[in-house]
Amino acid sequence: MTCPLCESPVAPGDSFCEACGHPLTSPACESCGAAAVDAEGYCERCGVRQPTVRDHAETVLPGGAAAVTDRGLRRARNEDAVALHALPEGAAPTVPVRSGALPAAGPGVVVVVCDGVGSSPRADEASAVAAATAAGALLEGRTHEEAFAMAGQAVVKLAHSPESAPACTYVAAVARPGDVILCWAGDTRAYWLSDTPEGRVGTLLTEDDVARGGEITAWLGADYPDVQPRTRSFVPPGPGLLLVCSDGLWRYLDGYRFPADGTPLDQVRRMLRHALDSGGHDNVTIALIPLGGTHG
Repeated sequence: MTCPLCESPVAPGDSFCEACGHPLTSPACESCGAAAVDAEGYCERCGVRQPTVRDHAETVLPGGAAAVTDRGLRRARNEDAVALHALPEGAAPTVPVRSGALPAAGPGVVVVVCDGVGSSPRADEASAVAAATAAGALLEGRTHEEAFAMAGQAVVKLAHSPESAPACTYVAAVARPGDVILCWAGDTRAYWLSDTPEGRVGTLLTEDDVARGGEITAWLGADYPDVQPRTRSFVPPGPGLLLVCSDGLWRYLDGYRFPADGTPLDQVRRMLRHALDSGGHDNVTIALIPLGGTHG
């Protein structure tokens, strides 16, 4: 037996190579096969980063709603996160915004998409904890403002100091056939997709929190502890689909023809392929929720 890193002889049962100190219990690299993957997920022999669960993940709900999140082609890790859940059967139609009406009764979906701010440390942790915390709060019947505040507190706890604060953008929706209630901060977006004689078109439901130069002006993080979200209640004019996505998709939507056939999962996969074929410069997260009976 030899060390997979330095190829010095090792004895059966050894935990470390005596020559170089490499742990002999390291996972095998998916590229070169050497048992030399370090704690950061990189192979110490060939340098290839190992894939993780967050590199590409898909979620599908029984009612047809679907989501995909993908690392893209240019980023070292996926700093987006998505939580997609069906509201419990018989859940009370709560979760209003302070000034909004109650959502319509009936089956509903909770979706939260967060995009880690790339200039902040551990942005992937920020997006993951924010999405999970907010979704859990909304499923419990909390208001959007409460869910947003709880997600913000969870992200703040990740910071060692305001100067090294993980951060992420945020958009959440509680969607039922008769009503969609949105809450957001940053530049992660929601669209309403509907069919017209000219094809399927998207109407932007959110407004980006960005400066003239393109910098975001609202986010979750210890360096912006008093951020206030924006909210909106939207009544769908008819059957359609709610699209929630990170900028890894919407930056490529100019002139794009939204897919109008197949299941929501088929459609989010095709949107992802469009983003990757257009350059895939950023992480890509897409959630698609059919409302009013529209699935394809």
